[in-house]
Amino acid sequence: MSVTIRRATEKDIPRTLELIQELAVYEREPDAVVVDVDELIRDGFGDNPAYGLFVAETEKEIVGIALYYFRYSTWNGKVLYLEDLIVTESERGKGYGRKLLNAILQEADEQNCRLCTWQVLDWNEPSIEFYKAIGADLDEGWINCTVKQDQYKGIYKS
Repeated sequence: MSVTIRRATEKDIPRTLELIQELAVYEREPDAVVVDVDELIRDGFGDNPAYGLFVAETEKEIVGIALYYFRYSTWNGKVLYLEDLIVTESERGKGYGRKLLNAILQEADEQNCRLCTWQVLDWNEPSIEFYKAIGADLDEGWINCTVKQDQYKGIYKS
C-alpha cells in the first residue's frame, strides 16, 4: 500500500489525537494526554500556530504523524524540534516513519535550521535503532527538566 506525506489540515486533527493517545499507551502513560481536538486546532491552525504537522496517509486513513515546532539555540540559531513521530502499530515497518522523518528534515532545511532535534525514551529500542540507522547522534549527557502549569504558578508568584 502506498502512502502520501502531506501537511495536515484541521480535518486531520481527530485522527491525530487518536495517534497521540496511541503513543501515550505505548509509552506507558495512557492517562497523560490532556489536550483535546479543539485545543490542537486552535494551537496549530490559529493566527500564530504553535506547531506544524505532517501526516502519512494511505488510501484508507492517516497512519502516522510528525508534529514539530521551532526553537532557538544560543549556540546554533534556529532549531526544528520534532515533538513526536508516530506510526500506528499495525503500519510500522513499512517505511512510513522514514518518509515522515524525511519530510521533517526537508522542512528543517527549507527553514534554514542548523539543527533538527528530538528525544527518545531510553527503553524504546526499536526507535533508538531506527535513529542510529540514519546516523543521528544520541546524546545521553542531558537531563530533561519540566515544570508543570500547577507548579510554575506557585514558583513565579512566590
